[in-house]
Amino acid sequence: MKKLRVGVLASGRGSNLQSIIDHCESGAIPAMVAVAVSDRGDAFALERARNHGIPAVHIHPQYYAGQEEYESRIVLEMQEYGVDLICLAGYMLLVGKALLEAFPGRIMNIHPALLPSFKGLHAQGQAVEYGVRFSGCTVHFVDQGVDTGPIILQAVVPVYPEDLEDDLSARILEQEHVIYPEAVRLYAEGRLRVDGRKVYILQDGKRTMR
Repeated sequence: MKKLRVGVLASGRGSNLQSIIDHCESGAIPAMVAVAVSDRGDAFALERARNHGIPAVHIHPQYYAGQEEYESRIVLEMQEYGVDLICLAGYMLLVGKALLEAFPGRIMNIHPALLPSFKGLHAQGQAVEYGVRFSGCTVHFVDQGVDTGPIILQAVVPVYPEDLEDDLSARILEQEHVIYPEAVRLYAEGRLRVDGRKVYILQDGKRTMR
């Protein structure tokens, strides 16, 4: 069986990239990380990729005339490495037209909240401030909106009265490292079907939702 080739976009420490790499290397996912790309040259995610012999590429947005030109360069990089699926792992820039058109329905993101609640930045802090009893994380397909694409998987974690943003972030991150590789596995096995806003998971040829 041909392994799915994953390209990862990251801006920071890359812990979700590491989780995906680990699951690929253990055989838990029939996939491989083909390349890691970052908009920041000092992103630790690039070092994580190099530690596993994965090409690590820095593409600086300021060297390009605008978002479309910058993303077109990313598209060329992903195509060069034969990428089938792009995973955003702490990628802090909005995804635009060039990437969406080159990889329609083939870009995933992980967000540290139970979408559609608490979109955008500092979702964990938003949850703490709002006083919710539960939060979590969401893997979704990326569309032209901000954290608005069809939801693939979610995990729930409790929010305690004494929680600070960092406390909740750490609790959510543990679950991110579980459901993101699982979503990639389901995609690699051809078990995800999108119908409007709903993502169905094929089980014995039948559509289910988790």
